[in-house]
Amino acid sequence: MSERPAELVVHATGLLSTVQDLGRPGLAGLGVPRSGGADRTSLRLSNRLLGNPEGAPVVEATLGGLEVGLTATRWCVVTGADAPVEVDGTPVGVGSPFVLRAGARLRVGSPAHGLRSYLAVRGGLAVAPVLGSASQDVLSGIAPLPLGEGTRVPLGRVDEVPVVPVDVAPVRTWSGDPVLEVDPGPRRDWVSDEAWRTLTSAVYEVSSHSDRVGVRLSGPAVERAVHVELPSEGVVPGAVQVPPSGEPVVFLADHPTTGGYPVCAVVVPASLPLLAQLVPGQGVRLRPSRR
Repeated sequence: MSERPAELVVHATGLLSTVQDLGRPGLAGLGVPRSGGADRTSLRLSNRLLGNPEGAPVVEATLGGLEVGLTATRWCVVTGADAPVEVDGTPVGVGSPFVLRAGARLRVGSPAHGLRSYLAVRGGLAVAPVLGSASQDVLSGIAPLPLGEGTRVPLGRVDEVPVVPVDVAPVRTWSGDPVLEVDPGPRRDWVSDEAWRTLTSAVYEVSSHSDRVGVRLSGPAVERAVHVELPSEGVVPGAVQVPPSGEPVVFLADHPTTGGYPVCAVVVPASLPLLAQLVPGQGVRLRPSRR
């Protein structure tokens, strides 16, 4: 009789927990979003800390509430949001690799700072890819393995004991309102200079209607200078759209491949991980890039 493969067992998912890797790049022409981890920096870090390939599938948890166990003892780590992490009630910390023994229970609590946590397991999650990725896309409905209470996720093979390079990695925090750097977008000329100054000087509040598709910002309206209809155009992560309300929407990992509202600005790639960690109700500033 063959031995049952090692598995991750999901006991609770909190608000939203999904399997994510680095997504499906290169398929936008077919209408397939890239998806993947919203905070790609934290996803990559979690795998590097365990000696996994950087893009190995991990669990992305939103606002904590994730509880899991393993059927085999493995090294694990949680990165991303500054959240309490416990194993059978004992704190283990964020960014600090630890051994999760078979039958123990890992819990990720509500973050003090940030929104999304990333749980990596040595060997990765052995999820069969769809269109080249194990990522769940909440917009298109692509979900190779949706997570729910009782879901069992196979683990990849481990052939050697990892050499853990660090005891703990720094946890990203900030004081005051976080700042996203932006470049002018392809439709910068569709907003007036005054509206551009408003966008890049005001403090906006992250709306509770934000998700993996996009971050909605509440605050001063960005008035359009051009009011004709715009044919749908391709969009990228970080694209800042101006809908009729004038309140900006910033696209995140599961954004559509095209959009019909003008993109007046684009968040620079270096600010995208911070965008992914913004919490509803939090203030945020957009500032012109210094590049």
